[in-house]
Amino acid sequence: MTTTSDLHVVDTRPLVPPYLLHQDLSIDDLSAKTVATTRNRIQTILRGHDSRLLVIVGPCSVHDVDAAKEYARQLHPLRQKYSEQLEVVMRVYFEKPRTTVGWKGLINDPHLDGSYDINTGLRRARSLLLDLAREGMPAATELLDPVVPQYIADLISWTAIGARTTESQTHREMASGLSMPIGYKNGTDGTATIAIHAMQAASKPHHFLGINRQGHASIISTTGNPDGHLVLRGGKRGPNYHQKEVNLVASELSKSGLAARVMVDCSHDNSNKDFRKQRDVLYEVVNQVKQGSAHLMGVMLESHLVEGNQKLTSDLSSLIYGQSITDACIDIKTTELLLDELSIAVTTKQSF
Repeated sequence: MTTTSDLHVVDTRPLVPPYLLHQDLSIDDLSAKTVATTRNRIQTILRGHDSRLLVIVGPCSVHDVDAAKEYARQLHPLRQKYSEQLEVVMRVYFEKPRTTVGWKGLINDPHLDGSYDINTGLRRARSLLLDLAREGMPAATELLDPVVPQYIADLISWTAIGARTTESQTHREMASGLSMPIGYKNGTDGTATIAIHAMQAASKPHHFLGINRQGHASIISTTGNPDGHLVLRGGKRGPNYHQKEVNLVASELSKSGLAARVMVDCSHDNSNKDFRKQRDVLYEVVNQVKQGSAHLMGVMLESHLVEGNQKLTSDLSSLIYGQSITDACIDIKTTELLLDELSIAVTTKQSF
C-alpha cells in the first residue's frame, strides 16, 4: 500500500500530561497570591485607575535557570524600591520565535544541544516560575505554542503575543482563554492595525481545538479576554515610540472602541536592535510621562546580569554566566538607573 502520512516525521515522543506536572510542581497559596495580586494590579493600570507604570524587564530569553534566579534576586529589591511608582514584573521568556531557524528556547531545547527534551524543558520552566512566585517575583512571558499554557499559565502574571503571531487566528483564540492581561505587539511593518484586530478578536468567545489538563485533545470554549493592550515595538518603517506615533495609535484604539493605553518596547526595532539605545527610548517615554501623557501604561526592557549577548556554541562551558544567548541586553546596574528615571517621571506626573 502506498504510504500517504508522516512522510516527513521521523519520531514522535509522548508528552507529559499537564496534570502530572501540576501534581509534581503544584502552585501553593503564596505563589497564587503573587500571581493573582499582580494580575489585578496590571488590570488596574491598564484601565487607568492606577497612575503607576507597568515595567516588564528581564532577559531576552532564559537559557540558564540559575542565572535567571540570580537576576530575580537582584531585581526584587528594585521592585520593592519603586513599588509606589512602578509595577515591576520579571520578563521570563521560554519560547523564542525564529525568523528562519535557531535555538527556540528553554522549553524546546533545555540542554542547548539539539536534543529537544521538551518534557524536561516544561519541568524546568514551571519549576523556575514557581520559585519566583514563592519569592514574590511575578513573571511575564510570551506564549508561542498553544499547548504550553496548560503547563505554565497559572504562574504567569502578564503575557505577550508577539509581532509574528499577532495575526495568527490560533494565537487569538488561545489569548481569548488566557487568565492574565495580554500585550499584543504591533506587526513587523510597524503599524498597529493587526494588533488592534487581534485585541478585538481575542476579547470575544471562541471555540477551538486544544488539550485539557489530562493531555487529551479537546474542544476548548472561552469567554474572551477583555484585558488586552497594544505594545509598540517599532517595525520595518522605523521606531514608533515618539509622542506623535503614540498619540496617533491612541486615536486608532479609541476609534476601535479599545482603551487608548499603550506600552513601549524599548528594544527591537524601537532601538534599531542596539541594546544600548534602549536608554534613549526610555528617556523619550520619561519625557512623555512627565508631560502628563494619558496613553502610556508601561515599558519593556531587555536586561540581564551582564550586558550584551553571546553566540551559542557546542562548548557550553565557555558561555558567560548571566549573558544572553539571544538578543543583547543592558545589565542590571543600567536597569536600576533607568527604573530610577522612570519612577521620577511618574512621581512628577502624580504631583500635577
